[in-house]
Amino acid sequence: MIVLALTGVLVLAVGGCVCVVWAARGGPPVVRAVAAVTLAAGQLVRGSGRRSGGRGGGDGGGGDGEG
Repeated sequence: MIVLALTGVLVLAVGGCVCVVWAARGGPPVVRAVAAVTLAAGQLVRGSGRRSGGRGGGDGGGGDGEG
């Protein structure tokens, strides 16, 4: 079951990438809409990664100055 879910996510991601490339070359309005949704979802994922990565340490600097 999880393989089906992961396959579905992969198909959606590849389809979104294809729509982004096709829209950049002047595709139909439906393709442009799907590309816009894909790019917006990418921005949301990128933004959420920054917020969660900035809390609680990590390698984000703030060292004690010794090296």
